[in-house]
Amino acid sequence: MNNLSKKALNIFIGFAILIAIWQTVILVTTINENLFPTPLMVWEAIISLIADGTLFVHLQISLFRFATGYILAVVIAIILGLFLGRMERVWNIVDPIVQVLRPVAPIAWAPFIVLWFGIGNAPAIVIIFIAAFFPVLLSTVSAVKKVDKTYLKVAENLEIKQPQLMMKIILPAAFPYIANGLHIALGTAWIFLVSGEMVGAQSGLGYLIVDARNLLRLDLVLAGIIFIGLCGLILDKLIMVFEKWIQKQWGGATPTK
Repeated sequence: MNNLSKKALNIFIGFAILIAIWQTVILVTTINENLFPTPLMVWEAIISLIADGTLFVHLQISLFRFATGYILAVVIAIILGLFLGRMERVWNIVDPIVQVLRPVAPIAWAPFIVLWFGIGNAPAIVIIFIAAFFPVLLSTVSAVKKVDKTYLKVAENLEIKQPQLMMKIILPAAFPYIANGLHIALGTAWIFLVSGEMVGAQSGLGYLIVDARNLLRLDLVLAGIIFIGLCGLILDKLIMVFEKWIQKQWGGATPTK
């Protein structure tokens, strides 16, 4: 049995155990099925969302918001991080501000975001941006500081100047560590995407869950939760593929985590 088959088997066993526990809890307790739907009820809800196209409408909107907010955050955070990592005095001034803002959950800004940007795509995109920005910024600054000084001395001897120094020496050397921030940012951004759609949107997977809750359709709520989890897993795998592709282009190796 090859590695792919083993992974598939392990996934199947894991989900089978989870479903068995889920069904057992329902059987041994007196919880009403309307309050805690059975696996079969949730499966039927999943099929209904796929069959009538509701899932794909909300999923498309959520992915658009996520991609827009995440990509903007990553690009801006990496550019700022590359420069701030090289300007220690400036970073010493900026760092306390970042450390104060970073622990604030993006959803805490929701009242202001909704008032400023209204209802629709913009509030969710802004919340995603905030969620992804700080992990990438901090990992980039840290990565730049960890760049081997030998690389910089060689670049100085070869009279490599900006922007070639930044793009050809510092960024490739720092990227394996920046990639850790990309993974963290992806997870937090996807989580807060759902939160943002619950607060300031009339569409998307988060709104789908809120709408189902208001209708007391908890089977649809759980179906939405399952889709959110699966999409998060797929996005994480895609960012890993992207990371490996970048490493291959630059001939680097991902550091051991």
